[in-house]
Amino acid sequence: MTNIVKQTVGIDVAQNELVVSLGRMSHDTGTDIFAFKTFANNTKGFNELVNWVNKLVLKELQVRYVMEATGVYHENLAYYLSDHGQRVSIVLPNKISNYFRTLDVKTITDKTASQAICRFGLERKLDEWQKPKQIYRTLKQLTRERDQLIAERTVAKNQLHAEKAEAFPNEKSIARLNKRIELFKSQVKEIQADINEVLKKDNELTDKIAVVTTIPGVGKLTAVTVLAETNGFELIRSKKQLVSYSGLDVKEKTSGTSVKGKPRISKKGNRHLRKSMYFPALTAIRHDEHFKAVFVRLVSKHGLKMKSAVAVQRKILELIYILWNTNTKYDKEYLERRNAKAA
Repeated sequence: MTNIVKQTVGIDVAQNELVVSLGRMSHDTGTDIFAFKTFANNTKGFNELVNWVNKLVLKELQVRYVMEATGVYHENLAYYLSDHGQRVSIVLPNKISNYFRTLDVKTITDKTASQAICRFGLERKLDEWQKPKQIYRTLKQLTRERDQLIAERTVAKNQLHAEKAEAFPNEKSIARLNKRIELFKSQVKEIQADINEVLKKDNELTDKIAVVTTIPGVGKLTAVTVLAETNGFELIRSKKQLVSYSGLDVKEKTSGTSVKGKPRISKKGNRHLRKSMYFPALTAIRHDEHFKAVFVRLVSKHGLKMKSAVAVQRKILELIYILWNTNTKYDKEYLERRNAKAA
């Protein structure tokens, strides 16, 4: 047992339970998954998990807990482990799913998923997870609440339209729907005010948002949503990884000459991030010559407007990431000079 060099806990997180696999790596035998157990996804389960792991691992070698960024279900566990001095790594789901496809696993279950996460942690050098700033957590809560209210307001407006189209509309129903719509409007305004108050407390973040919003079509709300959903790009290491995390990456199935599926975006990512790119792309296509030229070129190539608009969404998301990291404003002339040089 003295030749063990690494110990990892792979955790497949669900809403109510944690499916856990415990593995180790040695110079002689390579990777070995030697224990498996399920725990409740609550504080009691977290405590039982840590005690179980401590009984089975070598005390002189630190353990790393590895999990996917699964919505919000993993957050309580991550904070608990970090607060109790454990090493934690949180991996983007697309990285785990890509790794899973390389394994010789024919049946996908919670157990095999936790084993794959465990092996991934053993074989890869992972970054240490750091608690995200409170400001990003707050902004995520506010932007998602606003998104939900707007969706409910749209439903109410559709109901109002249908009610008014009736041969004999119910006036009381119409009055109630109008009140509901006004309530949604006022609450959306309240949330916008709350977002502005939060941003006032962080001058550096406000300044960087001002840089990002120089991109055509990208307003303050779009910038805030992107930063909130990525925790300020905490887990993002490249443009490709960001696009994959958003689900805007292209998947294409081909095999020889007989199988050639249509390229599609995977949609296996953060839907809030993906949704936030829709209207900025449409605005950029209408009002910016560079993005308009990209759109027209792609439409003339394959004739699909939606596919071309998605490509613009990807470019804008990548550009947000670049400007955030470089802290430089959008320069339309730079793109024109680069395109001229390439031509």
